[in-house]
Amino acid sequence: MFEEMKTRHLFGLTILLMVVFGIGAIFLPYSDNFVEAGITLILYIAAPLLFFRYHFRKQGQSVREVVFKEGTVEWLPRLFGFVAISIAFSISVFWLQLFALYPIFPGFVDFLLEPIPMPENPIYLVISLVSIAIIGPIAEEFIFRGVLLHRMMKKTSMWGGILISSILFGLLHADVVGAFIFGVIASLLYLKTRNLLIPILMHIINNSIAVIWMYVAPTWPKWGIMESSELYDKALPNAIVLLISSVLITWVIVSLVKSLPKKTNKEEVEEEMAQ
Repeated sequence: MFEEMKTRHLFGLTILLMVVFGIGAIFLPYSDNFVEAGITLILYIAAPLLFFRYHFRKQGQSVREVVFKEGTVEWLPRLFGFVAISIAFSISVFWLQLFALYPIFPGFVDFLLEPIPMPENPIYLVISLVSIAIIGPIAEEFIFRGVLLHRMMKKTSMWGGILISSILFGLLHADVVGAFIFGVIASLLYLKTRNLLIPILMHIINNSIAVIWMYVAPTWPKWGIMESSELYDKALPNAIVLLISSVLITWVIVSLVKSLPKKTNKEEVEEEMAQ
C-alpha cells in the first residue's frame, strides 16, 4: 500500500499549496502568527490529507487496515515507558551536543536555548498546541513510518528503510540524535505490530509531554539545561542520565528487534505487492 506512494508527489503537492497560500496571503491581513498557522495547516493537514486520501481511494484501501484499535490498550504502559526513556535520552544528548558546541559557537548555543514564546492570540495558540501534540504526530507517522519506511525498505532492506527514514525524521527536528532514535523505535513498533496507531500514540504522548514542558513547566526537569551557564554546572547529572538512558534505549531496541517476525519485512512488502 504505502510502497506505491511516492514522496516526491507529496513534496510537490506541499510546494503547490504553499505557493497558493503565499499568493492568497497577499490579499489577507498579514501577521507572523497567521503565516505560521497557515504553513502548519498545509504541512500537517491539507497536503497529507489530500495525498493519502487520493492514494487510499486509488488503491481501494481503507485507513483501518493500517490504523486499528485492536491490541493497542496493552501497549499503552510500554509506550509511556518508551517515551520516558526517550525524553531522558533526548534531553541528556541535547546537553552533550550543546556542551561540545559551546566553546566553538556560543552564540548558536544561546539561540538554541532561547525559550519558545506562546502565541498571544487564542486561536493561533490552539492551532499550535493541537498541531504539535496531535495532528503533527499523526501526519509524521503516516509520512515517515508509512511512506518513507516502506519506500526505502522496497529499495534497500528492512534496516535500510528503518535507518534512512529515521535519519530524515531526525534531520527535521532540532534534537537530531534524539529524534533519530525515536524514529528507529517507532519504525520497529510499526513493523512488529503492523499497526500505525501504535507509533502514533507514542508520538502523541511524547509531543504532549513536550508541550507541557515548553509552555507549562519550562523549568522541569531540574537537571535539564535552561541557560548556557548551566552547561558545565549540570554536567554530572546530565552525564549520568545520558549513560542510564543510553543503556535503556539499547535494551528497548534490541528487545523490539528480537520480537520481530522471522520473515524479513522486505519479503512481506514484496508479497503484499504481488497480491
